[in-house]
Amino acid sequence: MMMTRGTSRVARLTTAGRLFSAVKGAAAESEKFPVMGVRWRSSLTLGEKEQVNGSSAAAAGGDNKREDGNKQVVASYWGIKGEEVKKEDGTPWKWNCFRPWETYQADLTIDLKKHHVPTTFLDKLAYWTVKSLRFPTDVFFQRRYGCRAMMLETVAAVPGMVGGMLLHCKSLRRFEHSGGWIKTLLDEAENERMHLMTFMEVSQPRWYERALVFTVQGVFFNAYFLAYLASPKLAHRVVGYLEEEAIHSYTEFLKELDKGTIENVPAPAIAIDYWRLPADSTLRDVVMVVRADEAHHRDVN
Repeated sequence: MMMTRGTSRVARLTTAGRLFSAVKGAAAESEKFPVMGVRWRSSLTLGEKEQVNGSSAAAAGGDNKREDGNKQVVASYWGIKGEEVKKEDGTPWKWNCFRPWETYQADLTIDLKKHHVPTTFLDKLAYWTVKSLRFPTDVFFQRRYGCRAMMLETVAAVPGMVGGMLLHCKSLRRFEHSGGWIKTLLDEAENERMHLMTFMEVSQPRWYERALVFTVQGVFFNAYFLAYLASPKLAHRVVGYLEEEAIHSYTEFLKELDKGTIENVPAPAIAIDYWRLPADSTLRDVVMVVRADEAHHRDVN
């Protein structure tokens, strides 16, 4: 019995030491990139990471090969080695922020004019709250739709995570099933985050826009958290009306692209892989699939 306890304690200490080393390595890596740190690296392809570091082996602190000869790659946020992922055709998967099984083809059959008419007090409160938030956004970004989309997605990715987290805790407290809502909301948050990863490639936010993201996200996260605790129905109504505004913004984005006011550049590679778009897709195609995603989130909420 004493031998078992001692062995277990040594195993725990060894595991803790490895975890500390991994976190310490990630922290040291972030010091090399003080502006955006490891988060910036997570959206790079593996080839780009090699250019940044000189070689991926140096970044991983080894030769990236196991004793059995299978190649490993740094695939997680903390820099912990994972198995190499490949596409269906056998070519290496180059993205760290999502995996091949998370990709899909967007359903573009959406109703752009669909609107939930506010009838109850909570509906009206949610509706006018969102409308009041749109005015300062219009004033600040005006027709800079690329940066506007980036800012919108940093906010839109919060509700799904907050709702999923609170429902997860509720399920644990009550020892009951969630009816699939936890996964639905977390998937929504992940999808909105991928919108952000895409528009990061399109727009180059200025320093004060980055500062605004910190401020808005901090305020919105806490406000939405409290709102969800008070009334989940109100919180979901807010998201529904936010998505309606997002559809409107992306529709205006498309109009500017069609007019030629905004250059219809080739679609970022990350968008082509995530939505399984044709190789010759453009920014307009990306905005179309993003708008479709927002419409589906609107209907869910």
